[in-house]
Amino acid sequence: MLTAQDRIVVTGAAGFIGSYFLRFLKEKGFANLIAVDDFSNAEKSHNLIDKKDVERVHREQFEEWLETHKNSITHIFHFGARTDTTEMDYEVHKKWNLDYSKMVWNKCVEQDIKLVYASSAATYGNGEFGYFDNHELPAILKPLNPYGESKNNFDIWALEQKKQPKFWAGVKFFNVFGPNEYHKGRMASVIFHAYRQIVETGGMKLFRSHHPDFKDGEQKRDFIYVSDVAKLCFWLMDKTPENGLYNVGTGQARTFLDLGKAVFSALDLPENIEFIDTPIDIRDNYQYYTEAEMTKVFNAGYEEEFYTLEEAIKIYIQDFLKEKKYY
Repeated sequence: MLTAQDRIVVTGAAGFIGSYFLRFLKEKGFANLIAVDDFSNAEKSHNLIDKKDVERVHREQFEEWLETHKNSITHIFHFGARTDTTEMDYEVHKKWNLDYSKMVWNKCVEQDIKLVYASSAATYGNGEFGYFDNHELPAILKPLNPYGESKNNFDIWALEQKKQPKFWAGVKFFNVFGPNEYHKGRMASVIFHAYRQIVETGGMKLFRSHHPDFKDGEQKRDFIYVSDVAKLCFWLMDKTPENGLYNVGTGQARTFLDLGKAVFSALDLPENIEFIDTPIDIRDNYQYYTEAEMTKVFNAGYEEEFYTLEEAIKIYIQDFLKEKKYY
C-alpha cells in the first residue's frame, strides 16, 4: 500500500499524463516526488507551474541519478515515451520506448522498486485479435505504426523476463483526453481539436469513413478521461494485484459523432459537423474501432465508475479549456 512516506518517481512528468498524475499525487498528500523529463519544451513548462516544489531529474541523467540515490525510491510510474504516432523512424521509438524502458525495468529489479509503466492500445493494431490484456496476445499482435510496435515489443520483453520487479503493471492506455495536453499539437485528443475548431469557426470537422462497414462519423474509440486514468494507475500501485498487463479504458466504445455532439452541448452551441477525407499519411493505418476489455482489472477488485464521455467533456471544456487552465 502506498504511504505518504514513499518516494515516488514519475517519468514523462512534463507531459500530458505525467504532469496530471504529479498533481494527482500531490493532492493525495504525497510530497516525496521526483519528476523525470527533459524539461526543454517551453510549452510543456506550463504543465509544471504549480509543481515547482517537486525535485526534477533530466531524463538523460536518470539512470546515473538512480545509482547515486540507490535504494531511496519505492515506486516508479514510467509514463515517459515518444508518443508521436506519425514518427515513422522506428529507431527513435526504440530508443525511448524500448531501450529506455528496459533500463527503468532493470533498475526496478536491482533496487526493489515497484513499477507501473505506460503501454498503449496502439499495440492492438486493427484489433483483429481483439482488445484483451492477456499475456498470450502480444506475441501475435500487429501494430499499425512504429510507436505501437515499440510499445508492444517492450510488453513482449517484459513478459519474458525471469527477473521482475516485485510488482509491475503495464497499462495499455486507450484514447486519453483532458487538461495539460495543450502542447501536443496534432497529437492532442479529438476533443481538444474539436473545441478549438468550434470556438474559432462555429463548426467542427470529422474524418470521413473510408471503410465500408462504418458510416461517416461512426468510427468508434474507447475515450477515457485522464482523471480516470490517474485513479486506475494509482489503484494498481496501491493494491498491487497480479503482475502483468492491464487495459486502461472505459470498456465502452463511443462514436466520433457522439463526441462532437457532446462538445457542442458543453459549449451550449448548435451542432455543425462537416466531414473531410482522412489524411493520406494516416489513412491506411487508421483504427476504426477500439474498445478496452476491462474484465481483468474489474476481477482484480477495481470498483470505481468511469466518467461518461458527456460528463468528462463537459468538465474538461468548462473547467479547463475555456480559460486554458492547467491541472
